[in-house]
Amino acid sequence: MTAPAADRARYDRATAHLDAPLAIVDLDAFDANADDLLRRAGGKPVRVASKSVRCRTLLERVLARDGFQGIMSFTLAESLWLARSGFDDVLLAYPSADRSGFAELAADPKLAGAVTVMIDDVAHLDLIDAARDGGREVVRVCLELDTSLKLLGGRLRVGALRSPLHSPAQLAELARAVARRPGFRLVGIMAYEGHVAGVGDAVAGRPFRSRAIRLMQAAARRELAERRAAVVRAVRAVAPDLEFVNGGGTGSVQHTAAEDAVTEIAAGSGLYVPRLFDNYTSFTGRPAALFAQPVVRRPGVGVVTVLGGGYPASGAAGPDRLPVPYLPEGLRYDPQEGPGEVQTPLLGSPADDLLIGDKVWFRHAKAGELCERFEVLHLIEGETVTATVPTYRGEGQTFL
Repeated sequence: MTAPAADRARYDRATAHLDAPLAIVDLDAFDANADDLLRRAGGKPVRVASKSVRCRTLLERVLARDGFQGIMSFTLAESLWLARSGFDDVLLAYPSADRSGFAELAADPKLAGAVTVMIDDVAHLDLIDAARDGGREVVRVCLELDTSLKLLGGRLRVGALRSPLHSPAQLAELARAVARRPGFRLVGIMAYEGHVAGVGDAVAGRPFRSRAIRLMQAAARRELAERRAAVVRAVRAVAPDLEFVNGGGTGSVQHTAAEDAVTEIAAGSGLYVPRLFDNYTSFTGRPAALFAQPVVRRPGVGVVTVLGGGYPASGAAGPDRLPVPYLPEGLRYDPQEGPGEVQTPLLGSPADDLLIGDKVWFRHAKAGELCERFEVLHLIEGETVTATVPTYRGEGQTFL
C-alpha cells in the first residue's frame, strides 16, 4: 500500500461515523510541518499567519510550541478579537480603514498593548487619529517595506503591489513622521517577499519556466537582503528601540532567516501545506488539511459525481487556484465542468471502485481559505478523531 493509500484508509476509518462534506486536520502532519518550519527558521522565532490557519484551537496549539511567537493577523477586527481572546502579540499585516476598530483600540489599554497595526502612509496616521473618539492609548505601529524587485531602471517590476515604501530614505521619512506624532509608537518593520515565498520554483512540466523562476528569486533575495539591511539601519537611526523586523513566508523561511537584519519569520501555510506548496525545491511538507465530499452519483464507467467541491482560492484565476481530488489517487476533473457549486464529476479508473456514500478527499489550493467553507475541523491522530473544533466561521467570525 502506498503512503497516500494508507492515509486514505486512516482518514476513512477515523471519519466512518461522520457524514461528508467535512474537513479534517491530520495533527501528526500538522506537528511535523511545524517542526520543519522551526528547523528552517534556524532559531529565529516564527510568527504564525492567522489567515492561513483560521482556527483558534490550532493557533493555540502551534503557539504552545517553543520557537513560535506571536500572530500575524489579516484584519483589525480579527486582531481585536484575538487580543480579547488572550493572544497578547498580534501584528496586523495589512493597513486598515476600520474606524470603529481604531476607536476601540485607542480606548483599551489591553488591546493597545497587544495589537500592532500596519502603516505605509502618513494618511494612515491621520485616519487613526480621526477615529480615536477620545481614546488616548498609544497605538503601536509597524512600517511595511515594498520588497518588489525593480529592473531596467524600474521599468520592470517583480512582486506584489503592496507598500509604496521601497527605499531606506522613504521608510526613514515615515519613521520620523511617527516619532513626531503624539499617540503613536514605532515598534517594527515588516517585509513580505511574496515573489519568493509564495511562488513555486519547480512547476510540473515547465522546466524552463522553473529555471527562470529560480534565477529571478535568487536575484530578488540578493537585492532584498542588501536593501532590507539598509532600511533597518535607517529606521533604527530614528527609532533605536525597534522591537522586531519581520520577513519571509513559508516558501522562503530559511533564506529570510539567514539575514542578520531580520529578527523573526512569518509563516502559516506551511502548517497545512495546501497544493500550491507542492512546487517548491526549498522544502517538502505533509498535506495536513483536507476536505471530503461524498459520492452521490455513478453516471457511468470511470465516472463518479460528488456533492459540491467548487471551492476556488483567491488570486489570479486559473487552474492552480482550484482544489484537487487527492484520495483515492488517479481521479481528475471533467474538463467541461471542473469543480462545481453543487456537484463535481470526477473521471478515472478509481471511480469504478467508489460506492454511493464513499468519501473523496480533496486538497485546497491555499491554506486557511478552506475554513471559510466549514464550521468545524475534525482533528485526527492516527486513526481517530480526537477533537472537533470550530473554525473562525464556526465561531461566527467572518472577517473578510
